[in-house]
Amino acid sequence: MGSFTLGRYIPLDSPVHRMDPRAKIGAMLIMLIAIFFPAGWIGYAVIFAVACTMILLAKLSFKFIWKSMKPMMFMMCFLLIINCIVLRTGSPLFSVFGFTIYSDAIFQTLYIVVRLLLMIMITTCLTATTKPLDMTLGIEDLLKPFEKIHVPAHEIAMLISIALRFIPDLIEETQRIMKAQESRGVDLKEGKLKERIMAILSLIVPLFVSAFQRAEDLANAMEARGYAPSEKRTRYKVLKMAGRDYILLLGAAASLCSMIYLAYFA
Repeated sequence: MGSFTLGRYIPLDSPVHRMDPRAKIGAMLIMLIAIFFPAGWIGYAVIFAVACTMILLAKLSFKFIWKSMKPMMFMMCFLLIINCIVLRTGSPLFSVFGFTIYSDAIFQTLYIVVRLLLMIMITTCLTATTKPLDMTLGIEDLLKPFEKIHVPAHEIAMLISIALRFIPDLIEETQRIMKAQESRGVDLKEGKLKERIMAILSLIVPLFVSAFQRAEDLANAMEARGYAPSEKRTRYKVLKMAGRDYILLLGAAASLCSMIYLAYFA
């Protein structure tokens, strides 16, 4: 769990770090939409090349990106097992203990896994290069037009920012509780199924208590500083778009157009 990196900001001096958060959030949304077009492996290669380019420009290490993907490996393996059991179409590839594995099960799982990995790469690049405060300001500005239909833009932006900010803290808290439980003789990795479930319950209860305590402390701190989400607020920092921000959005839009072309016209 200590390798969980999603939501963790990395303070570096790079062109991506200096970009406007609205441009980065908009480009991320465009890229996430592009991922779901059935453009085949060529389309995924295009998205992968764009994501790698942004990672290099942000001066992030691929080892850091890989750490954000590792917690998803269990879900991907589980998805492969389910698809191998459910999908019975395509050509048979091989048999395991008399159970036949078909090609559609493998290829369908690969498509989903590649999409998930690309989504994690893009979102990790965003959170690692954007400060939580800048993220809040960017999301709030993007949601401003929806205030006309009574959408609480500031409240939503603040909730998303706090959630992203506290993901690494909760992971570290979970690791600390696990070490404390292991030092008291609780075995979280071995034993019978019932024993492992009871061990996990002994982990969940203090984690929830700690999470609620953190939430209460944060709420008290915000109230003590006079925070009122419904009041009109002024800003110390005003966001301004620059030329590199428009280039980023145009690049994301070009990637989306290429995915649409590969999916429906190539």
